[in-house]
Amino acid sequence: MKISAQTIVVLTLLIGCASQRLVITISPCTTEIYKNNAYSKADDINRALTKLTQSGVPGVTFAMYSSEGWFETSSGFVSLEDKLSMQSCHLQYLQSISKTYMAVALLKLHEQKKLDLNKSITTYLPEKYSRYISDAESITVNMLLNHTSGIPEYNSVPSYVTKLLQQPDYLFTPEDYLAYIEKKPLEFEPGSRYIYRNTNYVILALIADAITGDHAVFISENIFKPLGLHQTFYRNESNYLDYPNLTQTYWDRHSNNILENVSALQRNNVECLIGDDGIVATAHDAVKFLKGLMEGKLLQPETLELMKAWINNRNGKPEYGLGLDYAMLGGHEAWGHSGGGIGAGCQLYYFPEKGLYFFVGINLGTVTDSPIHKQAETALNELYKAMLD
Repeated sequence: MKISAQTIVVLTLLIGCASQRLVITISPCTTEIYKNNAYSKADDINRALTKLTQSGVPGVTFAMYSSEGWFETSSGFVSLEDKLSMQSCHLQYLQSISKTYMAVALLKLHEQKKLDLNKSITTYLPEKYSRYISDAESITVNMLLNHTSGIPEYNSVPSYVTKLLQQPDYLFTPEDYLAYIEKKPLEFEPGSRYIYRNTNYVILALIADAITGDHAVFISENIFKPLGLHQTFYRNESNYLDYPNLTQTYWDRHSNNILENVSALQRNNVECLIGDDGIVATAHDAVKFLKGLMEGKLLQPETLELMKAWINNRNGKPEYGLGLDYAMLGGHEAWGHSGGGIGAGCQLYYFPEKGLYFFVGINLGTVTDSPIHKQAETALNELYKAMLD
């Protein structure tokens, strides 16, 4: 999930309203780790990650795949309270990277002739949900996938953020999210421009539910299992996210370099999200997913090309495809996605000219400003340089 500028304002106004310490239990973990200390860039990468944690980020985990094979490493703490070291086998919140998985699921349904990308969303979306959306009949599935629908953002509504922070144990439903945008006018004519909106992917999950019965099961059967993603989880059980190796998460609530443990708030928020967020995984599994996608193990070649039909931003530069973000990182073209939440941030990208995949995840919130972020950005640029130069 990405949180808008308006939401950040509301978060700032509410910082005095939710000062409780929210902690969950965490343990060391022991799954296979691809250390590969002989990797040629290992020292440079480790130095960049150490600089990241020295800047104030509690912990970071990293995985990459290149012509040299796998390399994984980590730095800092998965739990500051227990001084427990971050390990590559700890689960990370993928946040909005989940949108890429959701997009693949919709495109699988397209390949199975169960979904037409160019048909109106009202063809598939039950009326109990479509009634919340203005001019729903004029919006296609494809427009949801590439954020050209014009549908407003649910998580920029002040009443949503108020409830999220003041009632952290409240379990939001998808219909709750849609109720925050009920009959609000579209922000622009559908298909005329691009604006990133989490609401689009909530609706895509509901469409997938209507077609498959359970979009999470469909994702597991058609993405997780074929790729052997045994350390990737999404709404798979009643106590979803109660994993002892799920990272603790932190937030610089007052932007003063003082970190607060918000693990329970982070977990409860993510547990309610569908389509736009919700997946947790190890760094290795995240890279394995993107690698499998790009290598054609999930979609047919022509469908994968649809994902790379980039929509340009206002400056005429490519910005977004179907669940794929187009980025320039360290001066190099990259395809993938990033994500951020109250207590976590991450990036998962493929550099086509280098044949290189990487995931980096931190257990510090990235949706509000912090002095830590400025130093962390410098360390992140050094990480790109270490990987790519």
